[in-house]
Amino acid sequence: MTAVLICAATCILMIASVLFFPKLKLGKIKISTYWLVTLLGAGILLLAGQADVAAVGKALVADTAINPLKILVLFLSMTVLSVFLDELGLFRFLANVAIKHARGGQKQLFFILYFLVSALTVFTSNDIIILSFTPFICYFCKSENIDPMPYLAAEFVAANTWSMALIIGNPTNIYLATAYGIDFLSYLKVSIVPTLFAGTVALLCLYLLFRKKLSAPLKSEPQEIVLHDKPLLWVGIVHLAACTVLLAIGSYIGLEMWLVSLCAVGSLFLFALIFALVRKEKPTELFHCLKRAPYALVPFVLSMFVMIVVLEQKGVTALIGNFLGSGAEIWKYGPLSFLAANVINNIPMSVLFSSVIAEASGGLGAMFATVIGSNLGAFLTPIGALAGIMWSGILGEHGLKFGYLDFLKMGVLVAVPSLFAALGGLALMLI
Repeated sequence: MTAVLICAATCILMIASVLFFPKLKLGKIKISTYWLVTLLGAGILLLAGQADVAAVGKALVADTAINPLKILVLFLSMTVLSVFLDELGLFRFLANVAIKHARGGQKQLFFILYFLVSALTVFTSNDIIILSFTPFICYFCKSENIDPMPYLAAEFVAANTWSMALIIGNPTNIYLATAYGIDFLSYLKVSIVPTLFAGTVALLCLYLLFRKKLSAPLKSEPQEIVLHDKPLLWVGIVHLAACTVLLAIGSYIGLEMWLVSLCAVGSLFLFALIFALVRKEKPTELFHCLKRAPYALVPFVLSMFVMIVVLEQKGVTALIGNFLGSGAEIWKYGPLSFLAANVINNIPMSVLFSSVIAEASGGLGAMFATVIGSNLGAFLTPIGALAGIMWSGILGEHGLKFGYLDFLKMGVLVAVPSLFAALGGLALMLI
C-alpha cells in the first residue's frame, strides 16, 4: 500500500507542477519541473525499500524490445533527425509556402496548414512540429492582426492525431507496439484506417468550432524565406528517408529499430562534420541539434518505468487487468487510456497499460486502442502529453492565454469525437 500511495502522490504532484509551477528558475536557467517530480518519486520508492532494486536494474538492461533505454534511443534519434531539418529552415519554408497558396483566404490557410502539419508529423515527430510551427504561427498572426487560435489548434490537433500513423510518430506508439512484438509494417497496416478516420473527424470538428473566425481574408503577402544550405538540407532529407525505409524493413533483415535510428544519426553527424571541415565552418546545426534534444524525457521515462515495475511487483497491474477482463477490448481500453493519459500523462500511462494488457492477456484490440488513447488524449487537457505542456508554454511566452478550461473545451468538442471515430476504424480493421 505504501508504494501505491507514493506513486499516486507523485502523479498528483506532477499534475500540479504542470498546472501551477511548470518551470524552476536557477539563475538564468529554466528547468521543467514535471521530470524532477517523477525522479523524486522514483528515488523515494528505491530509498524506502519499496522496490526490488535488482529487478529494476535487470529490467533496465534487459535485451528486450521494451527496454526503456532502447526506446529512448529510438525516439531521441528520430527527434534529432527532425531537429536537423528544422535548423536548416525546412519547416518554416514549407509553412511559408502554405501561406502563399492560401490566396488571401483564412479558410484556405486553415486547411492547407492542417494537411501540411499532418503530412510532416507522419514522417517526423509531433513534438518537433509543435516546437517549430507554433512560434511561426504566433508571429505570422500577430503581423496579420488575426486570431491565431484556429491555426494553433489545427496545428496541435493535427500533430497529435496523425502521430498515430507510424510506429515512430510518438514514444507511446513505440513502447506499446514493441511490447506486443508489432513491427513497423504490421503496425501501419492496422493504424492507417483509424488515423484517417480520426484525422477527418478532427478536421471537421475544428472547422465547425472556428468557422466564424476564418471568414476574414488575409491582408498581406508572407515574407520570402530562403533555404540557405540546400546541399546539407538534402543530406538531412536523405538520412530521414533512408532511416524510415530501414525501420520499415528492419524486422525482415534482423535490424532493431533503435540501432537503425542511432546509425542514421551517427551518419548524419559524420556527413555534417565533413561538410563543415570542407567549408572551414563551425557545424552550427549539430550544436543546435544537441542543444534542442528533449533530454528531460530520459529521467521522466526512466522514473515512470521504475514506478510501473514497482506496481507490477505489488500486483497492481494484475488487479487492473483482472478488473478489465476480456471482451470488448477496443471499447474498454480506448476510452480508459484516453482518460488515464490526462491523469498521469500519456507516456507513463502507456508503460502502465502495456503491463496491464500483458497481465490480462489482451489482444491487438487492447494494444491499438491504447495507442489511440495515448495520442488523442494529448488534446483533451494540457496534462495529456508532453506536447501539450510545451505548446501551452510557447503560447504563454507569446502572451496568449489558453487555460485549462479552454483546453478542455477544445478537447471535448474535438478529441472525444475523434477518439470514437478512431476506435470505430480500429474495430473495422480487426473484424
